[in-house]
Amino acid sequence: MKNTFINEYDTKQALAEFILKKDKLSMGETCFEFENMFARKQGRNEAVLFNSGGSANLAMFQALKNLGMLAEGDSIGFSALTWSTNVMPLIQMGFNPLPVDCSPETLNTMSENIETRIEEYGLKAFFATNVLGFCGDLERIRHICEKHGVLLIEDNCESLGTVLDSNIKTGNYGFGSSFSFFVAHHMSTIEGGMVCTDHENFAEMLRIVRANGWDRNLTAEQQTRLRRKYKVASEFDAKYTFYDLGFNFRPTEITGFLGIKQLQYLDENIKRRGEIYTRLESILKNNDELCQINRSHIQILSPFAFPVLCKTPELRWNYFERFSGAGIEIRPMIAGNMQKQPFFQKYVKQVYDLPGVDFIHDCGFYCGIYPEMTNSDIETIKSCLSVA
Repeated sequence: MKNTFINEYDTKQALAEFILKKDKLSMGETCFEFENMFARKQGRNEAVLFNSGGSANLAMFQALKNLGMLAEGDSIGFSALTWSTNVMPLIQMGFNPLPVDCSPETLNTMSENIETRIEEYGLKAFFATNVLGFCGDLERIRHICEKHGVLLIEDNCESLGTVLDSNIKTGNYGFGSSFSFFVAHHMSTIEGGMVCTDHENFAEMLRIVRANGWDRNLTAEQQTRLRRKYKVASEFDAKYTFYDLGFNFRPTEITGFLGIKQLQYLDENIKRRGEIYTRLESILKNNDELCQINRSHIQILSPFAFPVLCKTPELRWNYFERFSGAGIEIRPMIAGNMQKQPFFQKYVKQVYDLPGVDFIHDCGFYCGIYPEMTNSDIETIKSCLSVA
């Protein structure tokens, strides 16, 4: 991203005025307003705001553990092409993390990948990462998980706004789903994250986990129920009563304000990102050295970035040089094969065969795309993608 926000100047000016006028900047009404707006936008019943997408992931698994839906030692599958803070909570919570292979054709875990893992290892949950705006065949994955009693959770941090051909948005297939509002994502609140769900008890526990384990941000009805259950004698005692394990993952009112401000630009942002992606994608059809990403199951693509998947590792180095020489910043394909990360090797001793992710790891990279890109920017990338 060239800027922190969409419509940078107007957003910063509005933020300065908000800070000057706002008496209280710790989590409050503005955050709750953003939660309600985001839930409606995503089409889910509940949205719970956090100080980061990584915190949102950790809170989801703590909440599931608090509710007894998952337990220490459970085998949890995860998309092997993912981000560190998708896997670290599984280790931190004492689960058994099992990487699930991804298809180079879609960059994502597909139904055949997860079905094999379920049958071999008896997974209790699967944490799907919707990669770079793309996704697997989530309708089929959901059906398989329901059939086997496997809890489906989604990381939708990179795919906000993507819609499958079933007319369902990514992030709406799982029991819960996480979103990130870090800089360069579809929406920026500088730092920030969200969990969406249709399950009131899960949302209630997420709010307990988010704020130290207490009940201050619950509804009056929820507070009354908890206080009766645990025989909390008075409002005075309730101030410092902690009902379950939690963290301090609270956002600030600044996060809420920026979320509301940036949400109004989201549709325009997604449309522009899609247009840029389509222009770049057209070059791949004439270049036999590069793989095309299959998105035939996606109705609306909301790309986080533009993935480049070469057919050999040697070709990748050639395209590295092209992009670098043109002054285009490039990144690894997320974290590549998660099994090769130092922290994973330290805490997880079992190694699995993941040929799809290995290919992506060895042959892929991506460059950013964002709404402010000029025609000159786009043409520069196109020239790097063209046949030499």
